Amino acid sequence: MDLINCKRRSCKEVTVGESVRIGGENPIVVQSMTSTSTNDIASSIEQIRKITEAGATLVRLTAQGVREAEALAKIRPQVNVPLVADIHFNPRAALAAAEAVDKVRINPGNFCRPGAGIEEALLPLLAIAKRRKVALRIGVNHGSLSPEIMERYGDTPEGMVESAMQFIRMCAKHDFHDIVVSIKASNTVVMVRTVRLLVQTMAKENLEYPLHLGVTEAGDGEDGRVKSAVGIGTLLYQGIGDTIRVSLSENPEKEVPVARALLAHIGKAAKASEITYSYANGYNPIMPERLASREVGGIGGETQPIVWGHDKVTAPTREFNAASRDYSSIHEHEIIILSSSHSNQVGELQAARHAMIQSGINNPVVMKISYDASDPDLAIKAAADFGALLLNGHQDGIFIDAPGTDTSDLGLSILQAARLRFSKTEFISCPSCGRTMFDLQQTLKAVKGATSHLKGLKIGVMGCIVNGPGEMADADYGYVGAGVGRISLYRKKECVERNLPQEEAIEHLINLIKANGEWQEPN
Repeated sequence: MDLINCKRRSCKEVTVGESVRIGGENPIVVQSMTSTSTNDIASSIEQIRKITEAGATLVRLTAQGVREAEALAKIRPQVNVPLVADIHFNPRAALAAAEAVDKVRINPGNFCRPGAGIEEALLPLLAIAKRRKVALRIGVNHGSLSPEIMERYGDTPEGMVESAMQFIRMCAKHDFHDIVVSIKASNTVVMVRTVRLLVQTMAKENLEYPLHLGVTEAGDGEDGRVKSAVGIGTLLYQGIGDTIRVSLSENPEKEVPVARALLAHIGKAAKASEITYSYANGYNPIMPERLASREVGGIGGETQPIVWGHDKVTAPTREFNAASRDYSSIHEHEIIILSSSHSNQVGELQAARHAMIQSGINNPVVMKISYDASDPDLAIKAAADFGALLLNGHQDGIFIDAPGTDTSDLGLSILQAARLRFSKTEFISCPSCGRTMFDLQQTLKAVKGATSHLKGLKIGVMGCIVNGPGEMADADYGYVGAGVGRISLYRKKECVERNLPQEEAIEHLINLIKANGEWQEPN
């Protein structure tokens, strides 16, 4: 598995609708999802228009039941973009949607009834998909694995991969190959490791279908963009990914420019000359551990990664260009600042670090990449670049060089998104869809206003119970839509208060945090 060169993974091509081709040699497809009620046909059509005008070529809508699936049949003729139906818990809705749209997404974790056979549930859908030439997305979510998978594997990367492979194998058995696969998580480390394991497993079984990438419940604002870029960008840098969605708790058309900026940035690395490299002994490119270094001046070893310009540096430093392989001038008490002028800086920096280790150099290494401080996409680019470095094990420190700009907060956000250093409250929030039980953007703003000073806590704000409790399983506390105007509160995975009136829910959330001794009064 090549983490150094941005070489596109080879896979089968899948056609969606008349014009969108995913995988093969085709450009990576950008998509988004409506936040309107699918039964509100006029509003859904208007939002689809905004999404496509922003640059998406595929749009997904939720179909909770047959009624929503039938609404899709009315929407489809009035738009000029292929539509995807999003299905949870309801095979009947999947069958109805398959008669109306160009692609159907099913979640292996909840498509079949507990104990029911995959084949029995899947065959009727495959029959319609074959007849109408409808593509299928097998979309696994970290927080909604089936009871059978949870019992055998727990919520592990191996369990997520097996959940997907059960459905992939069944489709292949029945000669259905118009498949796109996704494995998503809110935790970027879990997401990246699981997709890599899936790629390896699919290759071993010669079932290499296109992959959709996304980080679920990434949130909003810069934090949401950074978290998405860390997860998606890390995989794009190694050539994995055929279609992407940046999930933000904002109007869906705002997701598209972020995805486009990410693809444009990493596309430059994909055109770069190939880098020759070999991994350091013991390095596992599917699940990389932190590359070992000795501690110098509080940097390296087992210390948390530093942000250059924010954290105090007391030891002498020496800057090296990654193209150099002459390390004779390095002294054991120095911190190395490693930079690159290659078209694929992320790849060359990694290759140089592995070469250093093989040469016996174990000084701490701070990776440095320079940016134009006036670039509006600086945060997205830096998050993709340093996210790949950090998740691939280069974890001593990061140096975001943007002269004239203080990038300390951005650096800390990237480290938090990579699950390496927590310096503020983390909000795990869904992007909203037709299942959402409240105004997600306003509710998230209100929850943030009450709790954003709680450094180190993870708080989930989820629109419905379909994915909410599972996808925010990494959160310390959760605020979940239980019905119209009704909220349930969670502590970890446990629901502790149900069906609260929404106007009282934030006060109850604060009291819950206080009862657990984790509340601090804001300064």
